[in-house]
Amino acid sequence: MRRLLLLLIAATMALPAVAWGPKGHDVVAYIAECHLSKRARRHVEDTLGGKSMVSVANWMDNASHTDDYAHTKTWHYVNVDADEQSYAASRKEAKGDAVKAIDDIVARLKSGELTEDEERVELMMLIHIVGDMHCPMHAGHKSDLGGNTVKVKFFGKQQKLHSVWDSEIVESAHRWSYSEWQQQIDRVSPKEAKRIAQGTPNDWIEETVILAADIYEQSPSGANLSYDYVHHYAPIIEEQLLKGGIRLAAILEEIY
Repeated sequence: MRRLLLLLIAATMALPAVAWGPKGHDVVAYIAECHLSKRARRHVEDTLGGKSMVSVANWMDNASHTDDYAHTKTWHYVNVDADEQSYAASRKEAKGDAVKAIDDIVARLKSGELTEDEERVELMMLIHIVGDMHCPMHAGHKSDLGGNTVKVKFFGKQQKLHSVWDSEIVESAHRWSYSEWQQQIDRVSPKEAKRIAQGTPNDWIEETVILAADIYEQSPSGANLSYDYVHHYAPIIEEQLLKGGIRLAAILEEIY
């Protein structure tokens, strides 16, 4: 009981490192599910032991704070500092990041060499990390820990900029369930979905880097963010969640 309590406390303390928050990850996973072929969906469900993608979408946020998966902490984000114009220009460290993690996980899932348990874990990680890489503050500056040291006011309450982008702004944009999010924003044609799915994680992260740069400019330390801010970024949040879901589906179709 005491060990469980300590784990819960640790998970709570780790929340600022989360991307999108539970709702955002659920939305990305559900949109992906809706875009899967019957064959791919069946394989995904079998791999997850009959569970849905939504039910495991947030597993990695807790797992990364356990001893067994501590090595995955850096897999949730990339670092692109203020003096760097792109993700490509920032890749100096050997440590794994979100893009490298996705590439490596996809390779392992395609290899056919994983046990059932290993495949399940890798798939749960992939579902989560693809969502992470579409959250702007997960392509933030290393110098401020992805906005974690940038203090702003959000509707009068002092917050870390990173935390605003985890959950606060998503819930402020629309108080929808994850299925309502999918119903309202997933209205693209098959042709448009195919266009969104084009490219690679290296290409997609560059879009997130551009968004992060704009958010830093619009959200300086001490800024008071409220209705106008949410109104400005709501369409971008919708677009990023939609892209994350469609691209996750495309990756899974390629694997399965």
